[in-house]
Amino acid sequence: MKLSVYQIDAFTDKVFGGNPACVVPLEDWLPDEILLKIARENAVAETAFFIKNKDRVQLRWFTPDLEMDLCGHATLAAAYVLKVHLDYDADIIIFDTASGELRVECQADILTLDFPIREAVTTKLPKEIKDALNIQPETVMMARDYLLVYPSQSMIEDLDINREVFDKINLGTGGVIATAKGDGCDFVSRFFTPQATILEDPVTGSAHCTLIPYWSQQLEKKNMVAMQLSERKGMLFCQQVENRVLISGKARTYMVGHFWVD
Repeated sequence: MKLSVYQIDAFTDKVFGGNPACVVPLEDWLPDEILLKIARENAVAETAFFIKNKDRVQLRWFTPDLEMDLCGHATLAAAYVLKVHLDYDADIIIFDTASGELRVECQADILTLDFPIREAVTTKLPKEIKDALNIQPETVMMARDYLLVYPSQSMIEDLDINREVFDKINLGTGGVIATAKGDGCDFVSRFFTPQATILEDPVTGSAHCTLIPYWSQQLEKKNMVAMQLSERKGMLFCQQVENRVLISGKARTYMVGHFWVD
């Protein structure tokens, strides 16, 4: 079976920036174990698989390790493929996913994700995470992901993870967000996942379901600009609208090709 694959750099306006995602259009769902093998072979943080169904699109996300319940950058990449490469007519793409209905609005070269809010509550930091950090946070909260708040952007940049210790904890589909007020933007972050093939995710759209409501309250702002401080870096334009968050960004095509599955 011959399948198409698109590798898209999301939340960036240039190739080699942002977060790379592979996007694979399907006619019918393949077995889950095959989808996972494809994701492992692609060796990027996320592979998005979708099936067009009239005016809606079924969408699933796989890391090299497991199926995810929500992924921002691969959703943006899937929308980009539909609009730029597959000539999808609608300016609002409706995805049916494990996290319910997700909408992506496409305007010029900006794509806007309409995602559910995930507010964090104060909690204690597990010993495995605490012992893995070279710098301790001043505030610890949790939604799907742990949210670690630091006093400065420089601390986020200097943060280092002892992976041997970090990998002693299993957070399922969750991870650890480290965040601080930004020097040249509203807020910055980094994102780490224990026991994952890729420790640090370059740009994590789903983490902003928690970051946006937190910083919206802290900064008393509804519209914000965020930067994820991975090596590749990514810029996100953020807005809170009641119990939803709008996450906007750009994308670029790195590669278009085919592969074969027996």
